[in-house]
Amino acid sequence: MSLPERVDVLIEVPKGGFVKRELDEVGAKGRIDFISPVPCPFNYGCVPEVPGQDGDPLDVVVLGPRLKAGQRYDRQVVGVVRFWDAGKVDDKLVAGEGTLSEGQRRSLHRFFRVYALARGVLNMRKGLSGRTEFLGVITREEATAPWRNRR
Repeated sequence: MSLPERVDVLIEVPKGGFVKRELDEVGAKGRIDFISPVPCPFNYGCVPEVPGQDGDPLDVVVLGPRLKAGQRYDRQVVGVVRFWDAGKVDDKLVAGEGTLSEGQRRSLHRFFRVYALARGVLNMRKGLSGRTEFLGVITREEATAPWRNRR
């Protein structure tokens, strides 16, 4: 798996936020896309210019202090959250500075287990079928290691 070294992230949900709104390229707030049952423990955004595997802009979870919605930030990619949403691969890059700590990894696991359940219910209400599942977190080191050395 090849990960970029750094990304320029447009923040959609600041750390502690509940509501994900669609944002345009200048950061204007659009319609509500998702309301979380718990506050997001991370900043959540996207790279608008890069399509993800689901066709939407590439999702990015940004570790660290609360960042402002609608602003762009350059961050180092430290891992990836493996995720399926309504039958489509919907992986999310994890960005921060330094390496992904074991505590940060556990926090990502806790949040995305709950997020997958909530997202699955939302998908059912929207009439979407297909698997919605959190598969785990892979660090940059694991993503770039030879296949035989991976966990």
